Amino acid sequence: MFSYGVMPPLMFAGMICFMLAGFPVAFSLIAVGLFFGSLGILTDHFTFSFLQALPFRFYGIISNDLLLAIPFFTFMGAVLERCGLAEDLLEGTGKLFGKVPGGLAYAVIVVGAILGAITGTVAASVIAMGVISLPVMLRYGYNERLATGVIAASGTITQLIPPSLVLIVLAEQLGRPVGEMYLGAIGPSLLQVLIFLGYVFVLSLIKPQHMPPLPPEARGEGGWPLIRQVLWGMVPSIVLILLVLGTLAMGLATPTEAGAMGAVGAILLAALHGRLTWPLIRQAMASTARLTAMVVFILIGATVFSLVFQGMDGALWIEHLLSQLPGGRAGFLIFVNVFIFFIAFFLDFFEIAFIIVPLLVPVAMKLDINLIWFGVLLCVNMQTAFMHPPFGFALFYLRGIAPKSIRTSQIYWGAIPWLLMQLILVVVVILWPDAVTYWISAGPSVDPSTIELDIPQFDVPPLDMAPPQF
Repeated sequence: MFSYGVMPPLMFAGMICFMLAGFPVAFSLIAVGLFFGSLGILTDHFTFSFLQALPFRFYGIISNDLLLAIPFFTFMGAVLERCGLAEDLLEGTGKLFGKVPGGLAYAVIVVGAILGAITGTVAASVIAMGVISLPVMLRYGYNERLATGVIAASGTITQLIPPSLVLIVLAEQLGRPVGEMYLGAIGPSLLQVLIFLGYVFVLSLIKPQHMPPLPPEARGEGGWPLIRQVLWGMVPSIVLILLVLGTLAMGLATPTEAGAMGAVGAILLAALHGRLTWPLIRQAMASTARLTAMVVFILIGATVFSLVFQGMDGALWIEHLLSQLPGGRAGFLIFVNVFIFFIAFFLDFFEIAFIIVPLLVPVAMKLDINLIWFGVLLCVNMQTAFMHPPFGFALFYLRGIAPKSIRTSQIYWGAIPWLLMQLILVVVVILWPDAVTYWISAGPSVDPSTIELDIPQFDVPPLDMAPPQF
């Protein structure tokens, strides 16, 4: 460990201590970076000339076109979340599935996946579904642990299903196309939905009393008018999703252009539902500005930290530490996933992506790991950050809108089965890489050493260099 000096491990430990102390992440990273940079200069562990690169790095962050996709997709989600789309989807889908045991739970999972694809924020999905569906589920006899667990877990699908903000950030950190990250996440996100639906189905057979069907008076009228309500809520949203993701997958638009198109589409969709108002736009712009500013400041802090850390050979220390793990690639993957799982108790996905992931990429490349698959695997794992009792943010959001009759311990216990299902998906992605790579359109593989260029030879007539005669 000390072959690269004592400063890298001390610096890493200092960062962890600041995080545990509860200081704002962005300013903690800047403080740790500058403190150890100054200490390194005094002790000849760090060269001052490295700090001259900071202004160029800051400019690179601000001028990065890819990061513009974050405010666009955030604005799209904020508009759609506030225009009442969740209410329409949940009401119609709940009535559609209401005849069967667990019908409301099925509806929450399906709508959670759709909202995840159009809002992109866990908070929006959990709060919207909690406010609308939790009182109904409790009123008709749903088990409290099941009701709170399915709402919280369905909201976290937002982290994985495209166009997730996590995938944009991971693509930027991994240096890979966002479109390929989106394609790679399609399989795991569908698997996650199927695992959740399968769990509800099995539970409905074992304990139907925990999720009774809705009575006829709660289901409302059947037939075409119900189906039409569901289609009116789903079809425009799905068209917008396919438009945004389709242009990305086909290479017709960059992530920034697709995000801008999604923002315009969200405004049109809100107008189509007759809910486009100036207060809605103002609130969406305010939440977008807050999130974007937070991301930029965290990225600036991570840049200061990583520059000093790498200047002290910290990247080599991490690479040496992780590449020497027993088991080779398997040992590295096990360690990384266990580490991400536990550090997610304290850090959110932005902080993990900006601080931890850049330290892991060189080792993954050295071990010849597909970075798209690796990024999606990390994204699947980072879902659990929102479901960890007692620190999961999805549980905090749910606690804020749940009635006082539901104890916090019930919410925590209700999250455990869904957290285990998320970990099952981590194992599935590790053991079945095709779940990610199958969806990535790879061109024909060609061995460059077998390419032969047969260039025909032409007889070129000699040039007459004699001066012209006048």
